[in-house]
Amino acid sequence: MGSFISRTVVPANMSGPVAEFVKSAIAKDKVVIFSKTYCPYCTMAKEPFKKLNQEYACYELDKRNDGDEMQNVLAELTGGRTVPRVFINGNFVGGGTDIKKLYDDGRLQQMLA
Repeated sequence: MGSFISRTVVPANMSGPVAEFVKSAIAKDKVVIFSKTYCPYCTMAKEPFKKLNQEYACYELDKRNDGDEMQNVLAELTGGRTVPRVFINGNFVGGGTDIKKLYDDGRLQQMLA
């Protein structure tokens, strides 16, 4: 018999310090990736930026004490709690497969120009 583990997601405090940190991080750098070190989709999202020699700020949520709360804030901002969450020029552009598709069809390069 398997077990089912349920996780209750607490609504994010969008005026608290973690939300302010996330919003500030998104505004501060041209490319921002919220990621987890073990996530293959996160690796997929980072690869095109490496190929383009584009610097990016990366926040590894599994290495942070406030990672779960940051994920809740990102869910409020983007409508999704999964990682990666990639922002370009302050705008949410998607996750790993989205970034790969944008790169493959040349739109990512245009967004970074």
